[in-house]
Amino acid sequence: MPWQALGGREEDVVKPVSVGEGAGSAGRSPGRAPAGTAPADASQAATAPPPSVPAQAGPPRHAETLLVIDADPAGSPPLPELTDGRGARVRVRTARNLTEAERLFSNDVHCILLDLAQFDLDLLREVLRLAPGHAVLVLTGEDDAERAVEAVRIGAQDYLYRDELDARLLGRAIRYAVERKQADRAQRQLTESRLRAQENARLERGLLPTPLLDGSSLRFAARYRPGRSRALLGGDFYDTVRTSDGTVHAMIGDVCGHGPDEAALGVELRIAWRALILAGLCGDRLLATLQQVLEHERRSEEIFATLCMVDIAPDGRRAGVCLAGHPAPLLARPGTAPRLLPEDAAGPALGLLPRARWARTGVELGGAWSLMMYTDGLIEGRVAADTRERLGQEGMLRLVDAALTSGAEGERLLDDVLADARRLNGEELADDVAALLLSRG
Repeated sequence: MPWQALGGREEDVVKPVSVGEGAGSAGRSPGRAPAGTAPADASQAATAPPPSVPAQAGPPRHAETLLVIDADPAGSPPLPELTDGRGARVRVRTARNLTEAERLFSNDVHCILLDLAQFDLDLLREVLRLAPGHAVLVLTGEDDAERAVEAVRIGAQDYLYRDELDARLLGRAIRYAVERKQADRAQRQLTESRLRAQENARLERGLLPTPLLDGSSLRFAARYRPGRSRALLGGDFYDTVRTSDGTVHAMIGDVCGHGPDEAALGVELRIAWRALILAGLCGDRLLATLQQVLEHERRSEEIFATLCMVDIAPDGRRAGVCLAGHPAPLLARPGTAPRLLPEDAAGPALGLLPRARWARTGVELGGAWSLMMYTDGLIEGRVAADTRERLGQEGMLRLVDAALTSGAEGERLLDDVLADARRLNGEELADDVAALLLSRG
């Protein structure tokens, strides 16, 4: 398709020299005599400095590329020459049909111009399908405005009237179409990202446990905060189930690491634990089976998980505790300071030793009590922003004691303890944090 020299830069246009142009002074090059004559002073000519030559500008800089789909390039009216906003010349490629155009749908094509006088809307649909990332303009006559509007509805960025086409209008239309396409693409990516985030949030909420405590007099509260940014689920996991004999089983665990793989493994272990509890397994046999699950599901042999498991008798006055490399639960009774349950019989974390054993320790709870289970993300926070000293279990005992003294219980108790731990740390706690509270009386 021919170009007219409208709006182009001078160095981009090759000017033919007319016959006889060299005979006049206007056609002479600086420092040179007319052709066929000798210099007036040969010695002066020999010693004179060479004429100054402008620096080579190099090849023209092409900013944008326009792909024109035109069935009859030779018979179509010429397009005006175009430059972008920085003065760079717009490069034009021409295709006579969709087959040729498809070979040119590359990333360096910024915009596609389709003449609706030669093609129907079905071809436009094919162009939009084959080049979804490209801006598309359609060219039409004023008497075909209805079809032009339909083209925009289908997906073209804009339309132009053929009779009003000039360099300024076409250049602006190309730039606007490209910017509009980029804005549409950014908006679509943002929408897709939000939808994925919402789907992930719904999925992760669905993976958090719903305690099965129907028929139990115990009160339940839990708090969960993953260490991963913008995540709802981390490597910590917990669950609570009441079996048909009236026993309440509770557990809390922590898969080493913070990524999505660790979060997925934590969910698998939690679901496996619930299934095994409902199937009647308990104690050492249950933990050994969980270890088999971990060994088969973990992505490397370095991955392990800690676990604390408690079973509370139907009367609510006695409990059994099994520890697999996990911190011991905290027991609080009215009128006494909170204390940690014994952890002398604790076994190794799941996944460390192939034939490990885990003992069950019996505990007297009494008539009224609160039992708090937690992961180490809570106790590994600092006691002040300017120190490396950790809160530890003793520091956590002090926080729980202060919250109980203020009258906090249930979810408020957990909220106060976590808030105080974050305040002492000077910022959000770095690791996943899970806490579970069971209370009676």
